Amino acid sequence: MTAVEYERLAPTVSSARKRWRWAALPLVGRARPLHVGMALFLYLFFAVFLLWPVVQIVRTGFVRQDGRITLDYVRLIFSDPLLMRGLLNAATVAVSVTLLTLVISLPLAVLGVRHEFPGRKLLSGLLLVPLVLPPFVGAIGMRMLLGRFGPLTQLLGGGPAGIDWMGKYRLAGIIVVEALGLYPIMLLNLQAALANIDPAMEQAAANLGAGRWMVFRKITLPLVRPGLFAGCTLVLIWSFTELGTPMMFDYFTITPVQVFKQITDVSSNPLPYALVVVMLAASALLYLVGKVALGKPFDAATSKASVAFVPRRLRGGKALLATMAFAGVFFLAVLPHLSVIVTSLTTTQGWYKSILPGHWTLGHYRAALVDDLALPSVWNSICYAGGATVLAVIVGLCAAIVIVRSDVPGKGIIDSLCMLPLAVPGLVLSFGYLSMSIWIKHKWGDRTPRFLDVQEWPVLVLILAYAARRLPYVVRATVAGLQQTPRDLELAAANLGAPRHVVLGRITMPLIAANLIAGALLAFAFAMLEVSDSLILAQRTTYYPITKAILDLSQRLGDGLYIASALGVWAMVLLTLTILSANALLGKKMGAVFRV
Repeated sequence: MTAVEYERLAPTVSSARKRWRWAALPLVGRARPLHVGMALFLYLFFAVFLLWPVVQIVRTGFVRQDGRITLDYVRLIFSDPLLMRGLLNAATVAVSVTLLTLVISLPLAVLGVRHEFPGRKLLSGLLLVPLVLPPFVGAIGMRMLLGRFGPLTQLLGGGPAGIDWMGKYRLAGIIVVEALGLYPIMLLNLQAALANIDPAMEQAAANLGAGRWMVFRKITLPLVRPGLFAGCTLVLIWSFTELGTPMMFDYFTITPVQVFKQITDVSSNPLPYALVVVMLAASALLYLVGKVALGKPFDAATSKASVAFVPRRLRGGKALLATMAFAGVFFLAVLPHLSVIVTSLTTTQGWYKSILPGHWTLGHYRAALVDDLALPSVWNSICYAGGATVLAVIVGLCAAIVIVRSDVPGKGIIDSLCMLPLAVPGLVLSFGYLSMSIWIKHKWGDRTPRFLDVQEWPVLVLILAYAARRLPYVVRATVAGLQQTPRDLELAAANLGAPRHVVLGRITMPLIAANLIAGALLAFAFAMLEVSDSLILAQRTTYYPITKAILDLSQRLGDGLYIASALGVWAMVLLTLTILSANALLGKKMGAVFRV
């Protein structure tokens, strides 16, 4: 090379070397400034919108007005028989729902992953249908089915006095409705865990003479323990703090409802905060118990499968039984939702003392579109969920890049913080946001900005609460996409002179678009029907989201329950489309979204 050619190429070579050093920085353990900035932004986000609400609740529940620490409020809870009964009922519901979902999900997971039978793929997808609506909406249908003179009573021949299902068996009804709504979370985790087991280990145990039950108990069950822990933890905490379903059943002697009933007195009464602190401590205790019992990793679970697993094809009677098992669980799971649909098509008081309605109408759907409470709530929920989804995508993308593509110290902590909203009860976080707003208003008085006052304008706080609660779905989906994306493509683009934002926009984003969209769809779907945040933070009718409107309509005399059912069906259609779209994009990785 001549001196002239070298001088002409030297700037290009120098620039390429600089770009190569920028691209290779993570490989040599040096964090890029951009990644450090993202990490700091994430720590700030979690500190303000995740940790501060919890700290604020604990501070209010343990600090007197004069600033001294006290345990008097907590002692008052444990000395009140009614509050203690509420805690006992909440724990009973949580444990019962978890065990029932496990009984439902474990056989289905083994059948679905290990065996082939007619309709397996279709039925496996249909079993996820309960995810499209929270259990409290299905409770509307159960109220109709379990009425004293409802269709179930007529089917069983309850006689002229009927059967008081809602009086005698209300707690059992709550457990069944929540289990039928939450079992897909358990099922997804167990299916993912079973699919990752090396079949050679089970085959080796069988070759040594172990029977099927011993292989399952000694080999399979320990290997699926991480998935079992994830599913049990989520279901346990979710059902322990579930607010909507007990309220739909008018069951008030349970802690989440007791907290909600005291919401109008939170400005001057620290007892609700202390009750929430006790709930948080109980949730943490349940989590630790599950961690000790199920969370211990099994070394072989991380080994790579040495042989491919081939599902065993069932024939004849066994195939028919497997199909019937899937179809039966699906029917039971959608029965509350089918009842909601039938209720929405029934004339007011047209489903009384009969197995099927005597009169049908589409008028409730029209009423839901013009009702002063129903229609605005739909638009409110779309705006809240849309804003929360945009924020969750921005924060989730930053978190995924830091977790997968950076060498920032403490990125494992960021990963854990991203998943924390799945483990922290939604009731606790929503009450924490309310506490933050009251604290700010107390400090600033009349100078408090309107957008920070939940009681005046809850829009911003609702969007932030929805985003924080549904962030794990975006993070997990995006992390999965980045882990599948070859890093060499990004390095090659950087070496060819592409700036960082061009690499992100032209290379990384198109490659993970399907995962990002799937996570956004899940975040939007669940934010649309968020229960705890909606019921606690939306206190003015003008700003009611769809869930708060459904609850209020269901308690209105006359056609309220029927319009609420129609509103639930509109939401069911919308969310079914979003869940199916997310499932199509994520496929078998759908279960990773629901892991802690």
